[in-house]
Amino acid sequence: MLIRDFVEFELQKFRDECNFTPDELQYFNLRAKDKSNIQIALEMNISEPQVSKLAKRVKTKIKKVL
Repeated sequence: MLIRDFVEFELQKFRDECNFTPDELQYFNLRAKDKSNIQIALEMNISEPQVSKLAKRVKTKIKKVL
């Protein structure tokens, strides 16, 4: 499952229904723009392991909605 592969109405559904934290939402939006985890870490000013943790939480929430 790649976030960038979803169409806009699906992305909006996840934004509305997944109850993302602000950091999770920022991660989600950056992945939707096809940013790499390294780019996300730099943009969010966090470490790569923190980005990986965010990714796992976001994927778990998306799977629950699907």
